[in-house]
Amino acid sequence: MNRETIQATDQAAPYPKRWAALFLLCTAQFVVIMDTSIIGVALPAIKEDLGYSQSGLQWIFNAYVIVFGGVLLLGGRLSDLFGARKIFMWGFAILTAASLLAGIAWSETALNMGRGLQGLGSALIAPAALTLVISKFTDPKELNKAFGFWGASAAAGGSAGVFLGGVITEWLSWHWVFLINIPVGLLVMLFSQRLLLRGATRKGKVDVAGAVLTTAALVLTVYTIVSTEHAGWQSARTTFLFGLSLVLFIVFFIVQKQKSEPLVPIGIFKVPNLLAGNLVMALLAGAWIPLWFFLNLYLQQILHYSAFHSGLALLPMTIAIMVLMVGFTGKLVARFGFKSNIIAGLMVLASSLLLFSNIPADGSFVINVLPASLLGAVGMSLTYIPGTIASMSGAKPEETGLASGLVNTSYQVGSAFGLAIIVAISAMETKAVKIKGEADIEALNAGFQTAFFSAGIVCVVTALIATISIKTLKQ
Repeated sequence: MNRETIQATDQAAPYPKRWAALFLLCTAQFVVIMDTSIIGVALPAIKEDLGYSQSGLQWIFNAYVIVFGGVLLLGGRLSDLFGARKIFMWGFAILTAASLLAGIAWSETALNMGRGLQGLGSALIAPAALTLVISKFTDPKELNKAFGFWGASAAAGGSAGVFLGGVITEWLSWHWVFLINIPVGLLVMLFSQRLLLRGATRKGKVDVAGAVLTTAALVLTVYTIVSTEHAGWQSARTTFLFGLSLVLFIVFFIVQKQKSEPLVPIGIFKVPNLLAGNLVMALLAGAWIPLWFFLNLYLQQILHYSAFHSGLALLPMTIAIMVLMVGFTGKLVARFGFKSNIIAGLMVLASSLLLFSNIPADGSFVINVLPASLLGAVGMSLTYIPGTIASMSGAKPEETGLASGLVNTSYQVGSAFGLAIIVAISAMETKAVKIKGEADIEALNAGFQTAFFSAGIVCVVTALIATISIKTLKQ
């Protein structure tokens, strides 16, 4: 059977290479998410080598996340127009080249540019990969299982990045946290032609103005939130930048209404669950990423774990997420529906964060970290995949690229917004406790407790939003 025949019958019969293709796509998802976290423990070494300022270090993370989140919508649109496989492979070509630039970076500017280009490549990969996952499975039960592997690869990428970053930085050098992407990228591109179908294409135009406006608005908003730590929330500078970003968003929506082929057709927000599902995913990221971020800091700065041992301490949570997402989440969605799982998962995650919000400065891993982290793993496992399914549940086949781009955009932008805001809240609490004369470590721990509590409040609010807004659709 030739490739054209396979494509013609893709919807009628299961694609014979679908599980091998899924493994390839999960590898891609793993790498994309890993790149957001692998640099964390390498930051001190990078600072010493390239001469970053303490405040400038944040851009090693933000340059990736901001470009990733800002260009995802364009990535989804390009996937719909030119075919998911082509955009997927172009994304990996950019990511691989950008990883080489970041790995050999000779200055702060060169590394920031490399990280931004990594984000660009990932923004093309993510929506195309999700579209390719959906297109390979015609059996709903198999699709739920595939989503389990997909979600597990994302969760594993986030936590494994911390562990691998510690191992690589300790035994090789920080350069290899970026260079590790190169052999993986080359292998993915090699096997993509063999395992992935080209995917549907259609005629249309790329909305360049919309892409520029939405990216600029997102970048400016995240930059403004991050910079409030120094400028202050009530400063004239912060007010002006927030106002400018709001103007850009308004202009973007005006342009979208006037375009015959907009980047984001405004009508897509009428699709059942799309708007509510994306809001839930953004808020989920805004709670989960701070949990991971501050837990890693607690292990290193309060319990004085090394970067390597901190990564080891996160492995039980990572393994639990992988096992639960692969073995149970799909079955629970099939039995109870995505809405019930979302609400239950958010409340379990909120319980985990409540436990962490009472974590003492002289705590222990077995008593204070392990139980709460495993509870958090259960909450994330119950929420992430059902949230993704809910967001795309009402989309038509020709809208899946755009819908997946919106889901990924919501999650990445939510993680950037949530982390920036909760870091600012945590810093304010730490400063306030220090003023009262408490020891530095007690003040720092008080800031971490406030961060966990704030993220827990986000979970509770998100559960209420899901209860009111998410609809159960007939299959």
